[in-house]
Amino acid sequence: MTTSTQASQGLRRKLQSRHLSMIAIGGSIGTGLFVASGATIASAGPGGALMAYLLIGLMVYFLMTSLGEMAAYMPLSGSFSAYGRHFVDPAFGFAQGWNYWYNWAITVAVELAAAAIIMKFWYPDVPGYVWSAGFLVIIVALNAFSVKGFGEAEFWCSLIKVVTVLAFIAIGLLMVFGIMKGETHPGWENLTTGDAPFVGGFPALLGVAMIAGFSFQGTELIGVAAGESDNPSKNIPRAVRQVFWRILLFYVFAIFIIGVLLPYNDPLLLKNDVTDISASPFTLVFQRSGLALAAAVMNTVILTAILSAGNSGMYASTRMLYTMACHGMAPKWLAGLSRNGVPVNALMATTLVAMLCFLTSLFGDQTVYLWLMSASGMSGFVAWLGIAVCHYRFRKGYLSQGGKLEDLPYRALFFPFGPLLAFFLCLLVTLGQDYSAFSSHQIDWNGVIATYMGIPLFFLLWLGYKLKNKSRFVRYSEMQFPRHDHSES
Repeated sequence: MTTSTQASQGLRRKLQSRHLSMIAIGGSIGTGLFVASGATIASAGPGGALMAYLLIGLMVYFLMTSLGEMAAYMPLSGSFSAYGRHFVDPAFGFAQGWNYWYNWAITVAVELAAAAIIMKFWYPDVPGYVWSAGFLVIIVALNAFSVKGFGEAEFWCSLIKVVTVLAFIAIGLLMVFGIMKGETHPGWENLTTGDAPFVGGFPALLGVAMIAGFSFQGTELIGVAAGESDNPSKNIPRAVRQVFWRILLFYVFAIFIIGVLLPYNDPLLLKNDVTDISASPFTLVFQRSGLALAAAVMNTVILTAILSAGNSGMYASTRMLYTMACHGMAPKWLAGLSRNGVPVNALMATTLVAMLCFLTSLFGDQTVYLWLMSASGMSGFVAWLGIAVCHYRFRKGYLSQGGKLEDLPYRALFFPFGPLLAFFLCLLVTLGQDYSAFSSHQIDWNGVIATYMGIPLFFLLWLGYKLKNKSRFVRYSEMQFPRHDHSES
């Protein structure tokens, strides 16, 4: 029995096609789109924000096709760590696994912090940590029962998010073209107000690309869920094919509508000096359409989306920690499973990290929220870089051993252009997203550390494991590929 089989033996293949499809459609619709999207327009203007989302969307599309090819062929629960071990270097897989666990564990804290902020819309006098604690209990409970329970929760929460975004786009388009005038009808003026459509030039565009990247985080969840899919060779490709249309419809259309209807210098848009971010761009648009009740409903939807993203983050980080424990890359006790096949020990360990959200009550909700979002965003980009590297070496190794492309359940188009372009764009945004801090007279070291801390942490993990275990890069001829049953991990 291979170690890969051992790692996923105790997990249950209970996720159906509709679960994976909805996870692919709604897995990344959360705080980044509903709350933080205002920051992109405020910083780079409507044109800069739209271009940033288009570039990051193109990058994520190629990354998803790369991940889809590997996940459909080798469906493993801890996919990023496993692919790193198999196709690059065991030390690389170790660093990838811990980086991804950290990324999502921190994201859970980000979502809980955002949920507490949203609750101030209704209960401004209740401390934020009370809501964070309550929502954390709900998320842990959803993940503790069974993987099917997680899948059902994500299916319905994602469905709510999808319907909401479609309604937002429909109402927004009616307002843009003057059919629904609401309180005011700006026409196309906001696209030329002040420095619009591009504010701050290329540095601003590069800076908001991190926020756009954070918004897209979650698209790779189907790779993590592949190990618990009931038919990964069919379900994974179907889910991956939906990613492009989600990017085009949900993100690009939403950012376009926000940019047309809200001026980039609107004081209510999320900025670093704003203390109340409960009024998201989505809520503001509904309010200005004259639908006051819809604004309150929208905040409820935002809360649902945030909890859904936190639920997904808890699932992803728990599965990654469990898989690493099965392979000796994390303490063995983290590999413990419940009777329902849930890695409860890894769940509890991840929950402790998610309790970072309680810092919001000590340092102010918005400050900690933005700091955690920055720290998590960089780790997400590092994980994406790893996907591009793994896929490039996967395809090269597969072909060098006589593998045929027609035998792959799903084949990524535009190879090697796709993963190489994705790697270049991801590296550009990763290294350049806060370079302006170094050109100023007084460097904001707190911001720099929060932005870039994921990079030295990754290399520390990689080199530390490599020195301790004397690991080396895996040659193409040494890579192991399953030849018969693609659904067998």
